[in-house]
Amino acid sequence: MQDTAKYLIHADITTDGIVERSDVVGAVFGQTEGLLGDELDLRELQDSSKVGRIDVDVDSENGQSFGRMTVATSLDQVETAILAAALETIDRVGPCRSTIEVRRIEDVRAARRREVVERAKTLLTEAFDGSMRSSHDLVEEVREAVRVEDITEYEGLPAGPNVADSDAIVVVEGRADVLTLLRYGVKNAIAAEGTDVPDAVGSLTEERTVTAFLDGDRGGELVLKELAQVGEVDYVAFAPEDRSVEDLDRRTAMAALREKVPYHSVADLETPSDLATDAGAVDGTGAAPGSSPATTSTAAAPAADGSDANGTDDADGVGDETAAPPETLPGHVRAVVEGGTGGARLLDAEFRSVAEGDAGEVFDLVADAAEPPAAVVLDGEIDQRLLDVAAQRGVEQVVAASTGEFVKQPTSVRVRTAAQLLAANEA
Repeated sequence: MQDTAKYLIHADITTDGIVERSDVVGAVFGQTEGLLGDELDLRELQDSSKVGRIDVDVDSENGQSFGRMTVATSLDQVETAILAAALETIDRVGPCRSTIEVRRIEDVRAARRREVVERAKTLLTEAFDGSMRSSHDLVEEVREAVRVEDITEYEGLPAGPNVADSDAIVVVEGRADVLTLLRYGVKNAIAAEGTDVPDAVGSLTEERTVTAFLDGDRGGELVLKELAQVGEVDYVAFAPEDRSVEDLDRRTAMAALREKVPYHSVADLETPSDLATDAGAVDGTGAAPGSSPATTSTAAAPAADGSDANGTDDADGVGDETAAPPETLPGHVRAVVEGGTGGARLLDAEFRSVAEGDAGEVFDLVADAAEPPAAVVLDGEIDQRLLDVAAQRGVEQVVAASTGEFVKQPTSVRVRTAAQLLAANEA
C-alpha cells in the first residue's frame, strides 16, 4: 500500500490509562463503523486497498499512554480529510478515555518530488563537477597547491612557513592538520605529532601566544593535557565532536578558531571535548550550536597565524567576540517571546538551552528530548497536549506568550505567561 499511497494521516493519541496497539486499532474500527456510510467504511476501504495498514506506536508512563498513529490512503483529498476527521471522534480506547488529534496530512507524492529534487541537485553537483568549474575555482586550486608546497619543518616537526617568526602559533596534532590549515591560509601551524608532545613544541609555546586546535575526540583531550604539562597554552579550539581537523572545510575550521576559548576556562573540565558542542564546534554555518556562557565569552586575541578566513594575512588573528546567550529564565523569555521568534526553547535545570524549534513543534520537542527538560519557553499558546506531555516528561515549568483553556492542569507543572513572569521578576 505504501507504494501506491497518495496521503499519510499522522495523528497523536493520548489516553488516561494503559492501552496497547491492539486496543487502539480495535477502537478505530469499532467507533468509525457506520459513521461515514458504506463508501467510506474503513473495513471496506481496506478490503479494496484504498486504505493501508494502520500503524500505531504507543508508550505508557505514569498511568497514561501516549502514541502516534499513521494511516496511508489512496483516496482523494476530500475523502482523506473526512477520514482523518472521523478518527478525531474516537473518545475511548478500551476502558480508557482518549483523545486523538490529527497532526498533519502528508502528501506522499510531494515528499517524493522533494526527494527527486534533492537527488537531482546532488547528481548535478557530482556528475557535472568537472565541466562546471569556474575560473575562480581554478585559481583557488592552484593557490591551495602552492600553500601546500609551503609546508616546512621546525626542529624536525611539520610546520607552516611562518612558525619561526610569528608571534602567535597554532598547535595541531599531525602533518595532515598542518596541510589542511595551509590550504586555508593559516601558515603558523605546527604539529605535535601525537600525544607525546616534543620538547621543541613546549619551548616554543613559552615565547608565543598559543592556540591548541585539536580533534574532537579522546585523542584531542590527551594532547591538550600533555601540551599543558610541557608548555603554556593560551587558547583552545576543538573540531566538532568525533571529527578531525584535517577533515574540516574552510568555513568550519575558521569558525572553530574564531570560537576558541581561554585555556583557563576549560583546564578543570574532566572532558575538554565538551567544547566540541559549545565553542569549538560549529554546524557548518559558522555558528556554534548550543553554546554556553562559559564558552562564548572568548576575547579576541592573535591565536591564529595572522591569516584571516579568506586566506589573507591579518595581524589581528582570527579571534572575535560572541554575544553570550541568556543565563536566566527571564532572559530566555525576553529572547524567545518578546523577540517574537515564533519558536520554542527547552532549558535544563541551570537554564541552558538544550533544544530549539518552531512553536508548532513544541509537543514533539518535549516528547522526543533525550533528557527531560526542566523548563519550556514558548512564543505561542499553551494547550492541553503540551501540558500533558510536560507532566509526563517531568517538566517543572512552562512559560508562554498566552494560555488556553485546560480540562485539567497537572500540579507538577508550573504554568505562567511571559508577562506574569517578567512582571514578578521586575517587582
